[in-house]
Amino acid sequence: MPLRVLSTEKPLQTQYAAPVGELVKFFRAGLGSNLHSIYLYGSVARRQAKPGVSNVDIILVTHQPFEESKATLVNTIRYRFQRTYPFITDVNVKTALAKEVASLDSLFSWGFLLRHCSICVYGDDLRECFGDYEPSWEIAKYWNMDVGYRVAYYRAKIAKTNQAEEQIRAQIEVSKKLLRAAYSLVMYRDKHWYDDPIKCGEEFVRYHPEKQVEVERLGILLKGKLIPKRSVIGLIDSFGPWLAKQYEKTEFRIG
Repeated sequence: MPLRVLSTEKPLQTQYAAPVGELVKFFRAGLGSNLHSIYLYGSVARRQAKPGVSNVDIILVTHQPFEESKATLVNTIRYRFQRTYPFITDVNVKTALAKEVASLDSLFSWGFLLRHCSICVYGDDLRECFGDYEPSWEIAKYWNMDVGYRVAYYRAKIAKTNQAEEQIRAQIEVSKKLLRAAYSLVMYRDKHWYDDPIKCGEEFVRYHPEKQVEVERLGILLKGKLIPKRSVIGLIDSFGPWLAKQYEKTEFRIG
């Protein structure tokens, strides 16, 4: 069964329409003719964003690299959004070259991300370069074989920080990563794709009911409340290595 494609016809949530419009204007002015297209992904693209919780996640596709001005452009828009749209927690920016996106080498990376997780808000829609995907181990593997490394990164960040806000952000990010990677582990059997981490956890537990408690606790981390470090690290140390090991086993079985 082909995976669902996000609609470009359905309007964005009212509160996010103006910020997205400003993003498009800003990057059109800043990049000029080098800009090929702009895409939204994440909760704003799914029309499920929550003020005070959700980031705005975008992909800038350009004709040529712009490394010299990238930091300035991104930091400027972040500063403007902090002042004008305080309900947006951050602006995350990915960049890619048009020639790299529309290539066979990008089939399971940019191709999948644009086709099934994003909407085009400006320019020539490269999503049309790719057909619809079906749930597969190749997709799960590409996006999640790094789960062990990513979990170790967030664990260290939580252990070292003395700032509540930084710990909360890391709690949310590691929870998202673990829940999405957990569902991706069974995606090729379940024949669906979910980006919402709570939904990912719910579906994963259908195949691994013994992990119900860990999944429920990861859901608590997503709520954005400060949790004692010992509890967070204990959960990461319990679930993270198990999940990474399952990917290694499945890779050996499936290839």
